[in-house]
Amino acid sequence: MTEFMENDTLYTPVQRVKRYFFSMRNGVIADTLRKGGSPFRYIFGLNLPQLVEASVIFGKDKALACKLWDNNTTRESMLLAPMLMPADDFCIEEARKWISVTPVPEVADVLCHRLLRHLPYALGLVLEFSDASHTDMERYTAGRLALNLFGTEEFDAVDVLLRLEKDSGSYTKAIARQIAMRFEDL
Repeated sequence: MTEFMENDTLYTPVQRVKRYFFSMRNGVIADTLRKGGSPFRYIFGLNLPQLVEASVIFGKDKALACKLWDNNTTRESMLLAPMLMPADDFCIEEARKWISVTPVPEVADVLCHRLLRHLPYALGLVLEFSDASHTDMERYTAGRLALNLFGTEEFDAVDVLLRLEKDSGSYTKAIARQIAMRFEDL
């Protein structure tokens, strides 16, 4: 397939992924993200199409996805993990855990678009995490997931919007504005 899939005995799956990241690194993007305040210790600067390509190369693999997700110091690991996680092998408890440790909107966006929206309990996650008892990032993730579900699920989007608008968190306010704009477009 590629050099990243060859020599299986020499490298672990995580090492093969990291070698791929290293080969595709982009210093300009990485520096821009660092200067912009990205909280990750390691940033290779891969863009979304490169990560999608990596997901095709490495395929669906729950064990690898979990190891990458747990590598929360590396931006690309957390972005690739949802792409590698098989949706039918991802239970609601794992979804709750991933939502609760999502560090930034970029990761939340990929998590919702590439994984959570495909789960049969996605709407339940929206309703659960849009509640005011959750953190700003958890509520942002609920709002992002709600946007991904528009047109595919029957739910009271007005209720979700009202729940999110009650919050003063900057991430939640931003996603509530996006949901409100979606209503204006209808």
